[in-house]
This record gives sequence, C-alpha cells and structure tokens, in this order.
Amino acid sequence: MKAEDNSFNGFSEDIFKFLRSLDKNNSIEWFHKNKERYQKFLVEPAKAFITDLAPFLNQLNPAIRTEPKFNKTIMRLNKDMRFAKGDPYRAFLLIHFGRFKLDSEFFLYFEPDDYQIGMFINSSKGENLYFRQNLSKFKKEIISVCSRFNINDNFSLYELNYDTEEVIGKFNAEKHYSKLEEIEMIILHKKKKPSLKKLYSSEIIPEMMKTIITLYPLYCFAISPQPMKELQKFEENF
Repeated sequence: MKAEDNSFNGFSEDIFKFLRSLDKNNSIEWFHKNKERYQKFLVEPAKAFITDLAPFLNQLNPAIRTEPKFNKTIMRLNKDMRFAKGDPYRAFLLIHFGRFKLDSEFFLYFEPDDYQIGMFINSSKGENLYFRQNLSKFKKEIISVCSRFNINDNFSLYELNYDTEEVIGKFNAEKHYSKLEEIEMIILHKKKKPSLKKLYSSEIIPEMMKTIITLYPLYCFAISPQPMKELQKFEENF
C-alpha cells in the first residue's frame, strides 16, 4: 500500500471560498454541515505547512512553538461564547509562531478575500515581554536594524485592538519611531499582498521564511532584555 503523502503542496483557493461562506452563514448548523471542507481546506494544509516550516524555526529559535496544534500554532475558529458576543465563529484563519500565548509572533493570516504575512509585537508590559522597555533603551539600534535589514518601506504598520487599523502604509523606523512608542499591539505586514501563485504552491514556505528572516532582527528586541546578544547570534547563524 502506498504511504499517504502529508507534505505541504500549497493552500487552495477553496480556503477563501470557505471563509467567505462562513462570513455569510456564521452559525453552528452551517459549520457542522461544512466541517469536512474546514478540515480538508484549512486544517490539513495548515498543519502540513507548519510541519514543513518547523525545522527552519527550530534552527532559528528553539523557543518558538512549532507543534501543528490548535492553541499552539493554529487559532481555533470557534469562539468561547462565555466571553464573546455575536457570531460563534471567526471568519479568518490565523497560523502563528510565538513562544507562548500573546507573545510577539510571526503569522500567516487568511481573511475571506486576502492573506497577509508578517509579525505581531506585543509592546505591553508583562513577563517575558521586552519590546516596550527596549524601545526607550535601544532607539538608535532599532532604527539601524530596520534600515540594514530592509524592514523600512516594505511593511505596513497596523494597530491591533478589537480590529486592525492601518497607522502607516509604508513604515520607516526613522520617520515613524514615535508610532511604535504609542502602540501596544503592533502589526507589521507586507504592504503588498503576497503572490497568490506562491500561496497555491509550496513556494509559500520560502516566502514565509524570507519574511521571518527580514523581521527577526526587530523581533530580537521583543524577546530579550539583551537584544543585541540575540541579534549577534542571529547574524552569526543566518
């Protein structure tokens, strides 16, 4: 018997069809009728994508979670209705890579009509959250990192509250540093939507890796009280 091939071969346009239908028919009854589509077009390729990306992330930073599981690297679509109001399901799919819940993280995010690749930075105060304190201590270094690693002018800056709101279309640390200081929940994602052609093939893996490599030097300031040591380690290895 031929072994089943579980390697990642790309996502499908059916992921957008499912999310659009869910957005229009957001009910428990509809979801149960379409659960097979959910598994086939969202869950299975998401887990294969995570599995194939895991060796790269493990080499980059072993603390980043890479288990292809819900509440680890995949956000569940169903909401906890004890605390949420309105529709029972999220009409988006979030694949994310951080060290713990609400950590700064890299993400691949699907909405009904598009998708984004980028990084979320938790700039609030909390245990093992360092970005806010490093913003005041390492302004010169952060500005330099954004220039040297081509972060400037290649990502949009968004603020995450209940929803996302664009702050700067083309983020440049030298020009817009004060915006970083003002926002607690920061999103940086590509200002141009990534290629659908790449999304529908395994080429989305190197696209994701390239984005993570570009943003990782800034991520160092989010995960360590000694970010320059983290940055040095990254530059030596990558």
